[in-house]
Amino acid sequence: MLRKFLMLSLFAMFASSAVAENVKVKLETTMGDIHIELYADKAPITVANFLRYIDGGYFDGGAFYRVVRMDNQQQNRIKIEVIQGGMSGDSNIGEFPPIKLERTIKTGIKHEDGTISMARDTPDSASSEFFICINDQPSLDYGGMRNPDGQGFAAFGKVTEGMDVVRAIQQVKTIPPQDPKEFTGGQKVMDPVIFKSFHRE
Repeated sequence: MLRKFLMLSLFAMFASSAVAENVKVKLETTMGDIHIELYADKAPITVANFLRYIDGGYFDGGAFYRVVRMDNQQQNRIKIEVIQGGMSGDSNIGEFPPIKLERTIKTGIKHEDGTISMARDTPDSASSEFFICINDQPSLDYGGMRNPDGQGFAAFGKVTEGMDVVRAIQQVKTIPPQDPKEFTGGQKVMDPVIFKSFHRE
């Protein structure tokens, strides 16, 4: 019994330390490669969920389908600069249940230049879709009002190489808005930037 208890304790310690290790991943797109470090030590729930999609190959064939620049968000009172991608254009879609929102006030991960974060609608609704920040975006942190609920978004990592690719993607052509008041009007990419591969390094 004691031996079994010790083995279980050692396994729990090993699993805990493994989960806490940061993970490096590589996103290969039709416009170039983006290397990202995921902060499993600070945002374990978000990173574990994201890795389920990467390891399962769910992102392969996905795309960056939305880009937000200063010149295509006249309808948005609070401006941001990001590129958004994932499995589809629906931030609520996912192969797994939505996850708990890990707020920036708890994780300490700010929405800075190169930060990767989860797209969402209401709190605790993020699943597969994500975005990468261009320049610092404090309105996406807890207390920021880009989302009127003020809860912010779940930042969980940062681009370590390939921000030139991110910035190039942000500048691709977008579809003119049909309704100038639509929240994402003018931000949908005309030719989505396809994910060729998304895997651990």
